[in-house]
Amino acid sequence: MKCAVIGAGAWGTALADLLASNGHDTMIWAYEPDVAETIDKCHENRFLRGARLATTLRASTDQHEVLRDAAVVIYAAPSPHLRRIANAGASAVRSDAVLAVATKGIERGSLALMTSVIESEIAGRAVVAVSGPSFAAEVVERQPTAVVAASTREDAALTVQGALSSASFRVYTNDDVTGVELGGALKNVMAVATGIVEGVGLGFNSRAALITRGLHEMTRLGVALGARASTFAGLAGVGDLVLTCTGALSRNRAIGVAIGKGATLDEALAGKETVAEGVFTTSSALELARKHDVDMPIVEMAHRILFDGYSARDAVPELMARELRSEQDL
Repeated sequence: MKCAVIGAGAWGTALADLLASNGHDTMIWAYEPDVAETIDKCHENRFLRGARLATTLRASTDQHEVLRDAAVVIYAAPSPHLRRIANAGASAVRSDAVLAVATKGIERGSLALMTSVIESEIAGRAVVAVSGPSFAAEVVERQPTAVVAASTREDAALTVQGALSSASFRVYTNDDVTGVELGGALKNVMAVATGIVEGVGLGFNSRAALITRGLHEMTRLGVALGARASTFAGLAGVGDLVLTCTGALSRNRAIGVAIGKGATLDEALAGKETVAEGVFTTSSALELARKHDVDMPIVEMAHRILFDGYSARDAVPELMARELRSEQDL
């Protein structure tokens, strides 16, 4: 079938390459003209250096051209720009298209999840959240990967599952959209925090404690927003959390490491062409937690370090000095 991918960063390109390799007529929209040109002419993308893309994959900077007649549209643009980009192409989206959202984040201001952003800009279509532990570079190398396609519409989730699944890319379905999306968004915040812990020189005990308690915070907020606790024990929760907090390819973890070693946020972000979603999501996550009266001390501490100039070296002792309590308090 005809498929479109909106966003030619590493993740969008990996998904587009997967669709094209699965035999679908696939086009990808790129913001940067040079990215579109090299995908078309050289079957390469500088956001995925060294990867050879499917020769059938086509690219364009004209979103309407990419969207025309597409039965499945995957949105993979950075979260701060998703609403604007979706709005710009909305009139070209088929009335019966299935819209999959591979962007992970919580919109600043509205505190909307990414599927809600798409639903509000392109109404009347089935929307699916795609999330899970998946570094783009490994997906394009066809290393075994498993993700989740979540929707309240089972037929839509099954459509996305069928379009993306391959011998190396396994897609599970789920109907807990809120849980799957929050897992994908909040794990980036925890990855920044984990990187900070590593950057200040703390060891594996500290990292394991932070990841575990981070998962607890994610679950607590998810349940408050109507998600199932069990979703956070799955691929979009603990699976993505472990990958992003420990993997050497994690941009969010790398930003945290730099800050833990003494860099300011501006210094850590300087020269980075790709987006570390955890930085943007930290503010939204903290605001969402306060709105729903959910205690998230790791998110709050990460926010203080990133935006208030709080010392990373003082953060862990302060967290350790919190009031003693039961481990299970959901």
